[in-house]
Amino acid sequence: MVSNPNSSRTYATPEKIANALQYPVVFLIILTRVASSKFMDSCNLSYNPPWFLQNGIAMTIYAHRWANRDWEKTINYPEPNYKATIFSGAEGVPIFGLFAIPKNAHSTIVATYGITGDLETEWFLKILGRKAYAQGYAIILFDWRAHGRTADLSPTLTSDGLYEGEDFVQIAAQAKSMGCPGKFWFAGFSLGGQLALWGVKAAQELIRDNQGLNLEADDIAGATVICPSLDSNRSLSYLVNHPVGKYLEKAIARNLKTLAWRIHDAHPGIFDAKVIERANSIWGFDHELVIERLGFPSVETYYEASSSLYLLPNLKKPVLMIYAADDPFFHPDIITDLQVACQKNPSIDLLLTKYGGHVGYVSSKKCQVQVKDPDSWWAWNRVLQWLENRR
Repeated sequence: MVSNPNSSRTYATPEKIANALQYPVVFLIILTRVASSKFMDSCNLSYNPPWFLQNGIAMTIYAHRWANRDWEKTINYPEPNYKATIFSGAEGVPIFGLFAIPKNAHSTIVATYGITGDLETEWFLKILGRKAYAQGYAIILFDWRAHGRTADLSPTLTSDGLYEGEDFVQIAAQAKSMGCPGKFWFAGFSLGGQLALWGVKAAQELIRDNQGLNLEADDIAGATVICPSLDSNRSLSYLVNHPVGKYLEKAIARNLKTLAWRIHDAHPGIFDAKVIERANSIWGFDHELVIERLGFPSVETYYEASSSLYLLPNLKKPVLMIYAADDPFFHPDIITDLQVACQKNPSIDLLLTKYGGHVGYVSSKKCQVQVKDPDSWWAWNRVLQWLENRR
């Protein structure tokens, strides 16, 4: 299923967006009349948000500044009884994780979140954990490199998939020894979706090359990703030059700087404070702190090497990709390349929707009735439906 939107697109003033980022109560006044977008005829039509969220920016702000307040009231499943553990990732990097195994578990989901965050605050990931556990999946959620409690364990920085892909595989191998059943499905959203795609690539290569893992070829089943980052060079340039996107980028950059200071405090002497002070953008974070340690001459070459769009032709395990045409974080031109890549690879199922924003996908009451969903979390419901069809 491949799509495009002739959708209406709303553009708010930078001032309104900036205010909304700080004061989410006023986000409703952001909405303006929408203009038209390029891709519609091939859009998946099973998703529709409430009328006031039929705009990528509005949906994104709503999801991240409003829906996070009362998400627990929207689902009927309790939190799994998670146990904490420390996995050993690629090159022995310690990875903090939580796991829960229900009685008679039939398969396992290994999942993480996006560019910033931690397991304590990532409520969107917790929704997956609750819903999937209730359906018989063992659940592993982890703080990826340089995030959350993993950052307290190791000063190793992010690599946007280059090493995190193997982290997924190593976690699955160790989880199997802990009693988590195969099939293992990798999952993530935003940058975490990119990491999960790298996980599929790593699984194909490591198991093929018999790297001493406690895994059979069929143990890693595939991946499900929501709004994955696909082309960092194009999207970051688009974001920082967009009249609204530049404010979203600044908010992320502040969180990245907080992440760097956390590592600085947990591991004295690793980072020069002056270097962290200079990291005032996403590009600046990678330029000042990341690329030299990974051996890249520039941020652009690093992004080229780590972007997951170029992995798609070579993925041989089933992948579900949910992607919104009105996602304000990503360059719209990526959609055409994404469609072409997915059409050429029968292993990838693409759900491209007209609306959804960036990791939003809150559905309207009418939509919930039409697709027989128990709640408003359309994307996770599609993920679990797709997985159920592959059991």
